[in-house]
Amino acid sequence: MKTLLALLLLSFTQISAAQTTDLRQDPALVRQVAEQFLNTQARGLPGQVSISVSKLDPRLDLTACAAPQAFMPTGSRVWGKTTVGIRCSVPTPWTVYIQARITVVADYLVAAAPLAQGQIVSATDIATMQGDLTTLPTGIITDASQAIGRTVTLSLQAGTALRQDSLRSQPAVQQGQTVRLVSTGPGFRVTAEAQALTSAGDGQLVQARTQNGQMVRGVAKAGGVVEVSY
Repeated sequence: MKTLLALLLLSFTQISAAQTTDLRQDPALVRQVAEQFLNTQARGLPGQVSISVSKLDPRLDLTACAAPQAFMPTGSRVWGKTTVGIRCSVPTPWTVYIQARITVVADYLVAAAPLAQGQIVSATDIATMQGDLTTLPTGIITDASQAIGRTVTLSLQAGTALRQDSLRSQPAVQQGQTVRLVSTGPGFRVTAEAQALTSAGDGQLVQARTQNGQMVRGVAKAGGVVEVSY
């Protein structure tokens, strides 16, 4: 009788433990949800992307969730060291945050030789290197078309990574320059000379003064052209 009672008690304990386990959230599943979410979010990144998600503390006691949802907390981004949140709505609401690391290995541009301030970048002035873009300063240039023809804003040593803020576009129109003013409208097109009152890059708005003193605003185009539409 005692033996039977002991067996029944043992069976009840095992069943209770199994039921309790079934009601707790599997930490591995939470981590998997985070990995899948980050992989989806990182699809548009250049180069070779690697994602590493930290393990949850096994002591974390969460109620089992049928549909845990991942999200990016405010201030986090899919880049470098980051944080991803996982939340559950039912049956018991909970939210956890998991640390993750995203690396993006791709080609980027560096100065092939020392570049002086004011120098216009040519194809021979740049070289390509490969590395983890997430460890580099923001605004790194990865496409040669973003560098060639632009002007160096400050002197750069050979091997320095090129950034957007270290180069500027050549003005299409310079302040004080005599420009060709092209005015167009329904059924007409008139060309005249004018003087640029401001500098502007290609596609930017620029002010100009016509020979009779009229002030006009138009769009700067390469070659010293200002287009005005009516």
